[in-house]
Amino acid sequence: MTKTVILYALALALAATALEWLQYSYAIRVFSTDIYIALLALGFISLGLWAGTKLTPRPAGSTFQRNEAAIRSLGLTARECEILALLASGQSNKEMARALGISPNTVKTHVARVYEKLEVQRRIQAIEKARWLALIE
Repeated sequence: MTKTVILYALALALAATALEWLQYSYAIRVFSTDIYIALLALGFISLGLWAGTKLTPRPAGSTFQRNEAAIRSLGLTARECEILALLASGQSNKEMARALGISPNTVKTHVARVYEKLEVQRRIQAIEKARWLALIE
């Protein structure tokens, strides 16, 4: 009896496999270009993801080390470093004056000195150069 059950099970398994194969071969004929395009797209997506992970530089550690040597060589004071950090946060001269408890004219003087020491003309240039020199985050 077990032999018969095993034979029927094998026959059913072969028949199911044959039906699946026929359905697969029919689907391949009907949807061949769609399948090839999808496989090609998956290949390019995976290639792009792989290349992106390999070619994109990893971000440095989250610990920021201020470049004290650059600060000394530029002659920046502690107040000018504060002004530079506030510039990077996008505050106006009045907002910086309120935050530091000084007059807006004093802020303008500090900003002008920072521009002079960094050899720039605009806020954006000062922020970019300060980030490049690792003076601010």
